[in-house]
Amino acid sequence: MEWTDEGVILGVRRHGENSVIVEAMTAAHGRHLGLVRSGRSARMRPVLQPGNSVTLVWRARLEDHLGQFTLEAANLRAASLMEQPVGLYGLQVLAAHLRLLPERDPHASLYRAALVILDHLDEPEKAARLVIRFELALLDELGFGLDLDRCAATGVTTDLVWVSPRSGKAVSREAGKPWEAQLLALPSFLSPGSGAQVAQAGHAGQIAQGFALAGYFLDRHVWHARGLKPPDVRDGFVRTVSAALAKAGIEA
Repeated sequence: MEWTDEGVILGVRRHGENSVIVEAMTAAHGRHLGLVRSGRSARMRPVLQPGNSVTLVWRARLEDHLGQFTLEAANLRAASLMEQPVGLYGLQVLAAHLRLLPERDPHASLYRAALVILDHLDEPEKAARLVIRFELALLDELGFGLDLDRCAATGVTTDLVWVSPRSGKAVSREAGKPWEAQLLALPSFLSPGSGAQVAQAGHAGQIAQGFALAGYFLDRHVWHARGLKPPDVRDGFVRTVSAALAKAGIEA
């Protein structure tokens, strides 16, 4: 068995004296593990860092074996990610989320989205919005996607400002007014009916609302359902983003 793919390194653990087991999210083969011989060598250590993009060749005698990776560097971004808290936490959040996917189950859209996030972690506001969208896409890939395109009560596609915590469907301002206290806020940058100008406006609480929305459904359908605690690194990412935005004079 053999295949070649591109991927992002999520984690590395020692195996024996000189080898390591690499966990990577690949474009066509999902989250995949493989043994890298001499992975602890001076030549390979800079390559085998979480966050780096690599080209991988996987070989094994049988499909269900661990197999071996041969890797070549494609984008050594790990060092720059480690230099800033948003980058460090963002990388860890992506890895934690991708580990919720079944091993070797392809999710090409999430792989591409992860690459975009990794290349924008030096822009806290943009990175935060991308991570929120990634979390909603993850819910969709796991079979728990939200319906944010139209109002669940009236069918309108404009002025969508709430989400029902029971159904995961959008609710318009007028239809949701009597139940405002029970509904989750829908940030304008996630609402297709709000218009590009409104969606880009830096309204107070937009990013916080987005994380609260995605976190509620991740906890309900994924973390709690699997007996897991929400990852601490997600809280760390939210805090560091909020701090970075506050420093820049932007309300999260």
